[in-house]
Amino acid sequence: MLIKNLKLESKFNTFLLIIFVIGMFLTSSLLYQVLEQNAKAEIADRAQLIMQTMNSVRDYTTNNIQPLLNDRLETEAAFIPETVPAFSATEVFQRLRKNEAYRSFFYKEATLNPTNLRDKGDSFETTLVEKFRNEAAVKELSGFRDLPGGKVFYVARPLTVKKDSCLRCHSTPDRAPKSQIATYGSDNGFGWKLNEIIATQIISVPAAEILDNAQDALKIVMAVLLAVFGAILLAINYLLRRTVIQPIKDMVKTAEAVSLGDMDAEFQHQSQDEVGLLAAAFGRMKSSLQISMNLLKQLE
Repeated sequence: MLIKNLKLESKFNTFLLIIFVIGMFLTSSLLYQVLEQNAKAEIADRAQLIMQTMNSVRDYTTNNIQPLLNDRLETEAAFIPETVPAFSATEVFQRLRKNEAYRSFFYKEATLNPTNLRDKGDSFETTLVEKFRNEAAVKELSGFRDLPGGKVFYVARPLTVKKDSCLRCHSTPDRAPKSQIATYGSDNGFGWKLNEIIATQIISVPAAEILDNAQDALKIVMAVLLAVFGAILLAINYLLRRTVIQPIKDMVKTAEAVSLGDMDAEFQHQSQDEVGLLAAAFGRMKSSLQISMNLLKQLE
């Protein structure tokens, strides 16, 4: 009932506003999903690139460094950690993090029973390892995680004992190099088995900034749409007043004057649109009324 009492311009603007609100809601929802998916894809690409780089470091250590230094593990007083792929990858990544652009990136080979306790997995990383162990078909896990430094996107893969040579350092203490026992002791990092998942390789990429950029892009697009709608609304209102509302108001004034006996009142509208047709019909009606009035006067 309320809308029936509104003027034509108000009804038109209300209708447009409802359409705009619905359109903005649908557009913002769809656009946010697209921007969020693009942001996630960008984050995932960064994580995969770093993961491949770390795997290249591991492969280089296994194939090129270990053969050169393996014999020295029995003669050196201290263990040579550079022979361990996990150590090399971690050290290379720590140097990468000195670059300001990668300061918030994290890499870890989280192990349930590591030789070096800095590689011990926390509760979250332990859960990932257990999932890989319990679900053999799962080869990669990823998602978002909240850390003290902000939200990160992680990619995790299982690390499996694939070579018997790995068990030299991790099967039993009596098989381990003397330098390893001297440096790390005989309590940790043993009991590993061939083809057993013993760790997860996990890379964490900061996500807050990229997701914020996606939200900022959404705000900009929505602001542009709002400005465009405002301009369109002003243009339509101007056209509506000029071509419809004002001619109708003029016609109403003319009709009121005629109803009060002023038969000289005229309404001119030259356009051929619907308002022009209405004006022509009004003119014919006025002429008919004037003829009728003249006939009545003659009869009197």
